[in-house]
Amino acid sequence: MHVTTCVAKFIEGSSAHRNIFAVNGHPQGARYGGDPYQRSGRDLRLDLFRGLSLIFIFVDHVPDNVLSYLTLQSFSFCDAAEVFIFISGYAAAIVYGKAIQRRGSIIATAQIYRRVWQLYVAHIFLFVIFAALVFYATLNVQHQNYNEDLGIDNFVDEPNIAIVKTLLLQYQPKYLDILPLYVVLLGIFPLVLLLLRRHLALPVMVSAVIYLLTLHFGWQPHSYPDDEAWYFNPLAWQFLFVIGATAGYAPYSRQVLTMPSAWLAKLAIGITVAVAIIRISWTIHGAYEAFPGLLLQELSPLVDDKANLAPLRLASFLALAVTTGHLVRRNNRLLYTPVARLIIRCGQHSLQVFCLGVLLAVLGEILLTSVRDDIAMQLAISLAGIVLMVAIGGLLTWYKEGNAMRSDAVFAADTNAAR
Repeated sequence: MHVTTCVAKFIEGSSAHRNIFAVNGHPQGARYGGDPYQRSGRDLRLDLFRGLSLIFIFVDHVPDNVLSYLTLQSFSFCDAAEVFIFISGYAAAIVYGKAIQRRGSIIATAQIYRRVWQLYVAHIFLFVIFAALVFYATLNVQHQNYNEDLGIDNFVDEPNIAIVKTLLLQYQPKYLDILPLYVVLLGIFPLVLLLLRRHLALPVMVSAVIYLLTLHFGWQPHSYPDDEAWYFNPLAWQFLFVIGATAGYAPYSRQVLTMPSAWLAKLAIGITVAVAIIRISWTIHGAYEAFPGLLLQELSPLVDDKANLAPLRLASFLALAVTTGHLVRRNNRLLYTPVARLIIRCGQHSLQVFCLGVLLAVLGEILLTSVRDDIAMQLAISLAGIVLMVAIGGLLTWYKEGNAMRSDAVFAADTNAAR
C-alpha cells in the first residue's frame, strides 16, 4: 500500500484529496483556441514530459553526443525511458479507465487491443525502414559495417529466421527495444484494469511481487539471436508501468488514499537533489577523471542494471516524479509558453515522433561515422533532429485540427439542411 500511496501523492495538489492529473476542464484552456486536446481538458503536463522524454531518447541515442550531458541521465539515476513508460501507464489508465466505466470492460478491452495492434504494426514498419536505411548505408559507405554495428547482421545471414523472430518481437536490433516492451505492457493492461476496479492497491501489490521475484530469480524473456535477455525486461518494467497506471486510475477509484503529502514532497525533493548532486559528480568524473565521483563504487552497481529496472533507478524516478508533480501544477504558466507548446505537440503524437526519432538517431550515427564526429556535427545532428521531431508534431496537430474543423462544418451543414 505504501507504493500506491506515494505515487498518489505525486498527483495530489495542495488540497488533501484533489488529483491534479484528473481529466477536467482548465480555465486557461482557451489560450489554445481550437485545440481539440484543450477542449477535452487533457492534462498538458503528461504531453509535455512525454514529448521531452522522446527528445531526450533521440539525443541519448546519437553516439557520444555532447548534448546528452543536458538530458535526464546526467542528473538522475533514471533516464527518459522511465519517464516514457510511467506516463504511458498513467495515460492508458486515464483513457481506458474512462472507457471501461462508460462502455464496459469488453469495449475497453477491444480499444486496448486496437492500440496494441497499432503499436505492433508501427514496430514492424519501423523495423523495415530501419533495416533499409542500414543496408543502404552499409552498401555505400566504405570501411563501415553498419549491419553489425546496429545489430541487423543476422537479418542478412539468416533472413528466414530473423523475419519470424521479428514478428514475435524477439529480434530487437539497436534502438528497436522500447516498442516491443510497450506492446507487451499494453497487452496485459486489460488484466491490470480489472484488478484496479477491484481495489486501487491490488495491481501494484501483484506487480511488486512479480518485480521482486524477477530480481531474485533472474526471470527474463530471451531474444534472438544469442538467447540474451531483452534490453528492457518486461517482467521488471511492468512494475513502473503499473505504478503509473494506478496513479492515473486513482480519480476513477472508490478508494481514497488519505496519507498526508506535506512530508512526502519534502522527502522527494531531498532525495532528488541528493541524487542530482551524486549523478552530476559521476558525469563530470566520466569527462574528467581527476574529478571524484561521489559514492561511485558503492552506488553504481545498484544503478547500472537498466534491463531489470534496478531498485535505485526506480526509487530515483519516483522521487523525481513526486518532486515534479509538486513543483509543476496543472495550471503552471510554463505549460503555455511557445516552446512548451511545441514539445507538447510531440507528446500528443508520441508514436509517430518516437519512430521518427529512432530513424533520425540511426541517420545521425551514419553521418558521424562517415562524415565527421566532432562536437559541431553532433550539435548540428541533434538540433536538426529536434526541429524535425517538433515539425512532425506540429504538422500532425494541424492535420488533426483541420479534420476536426471539417467535421464540425459538415455537422453544421447537415443540421441546417435538416431544418
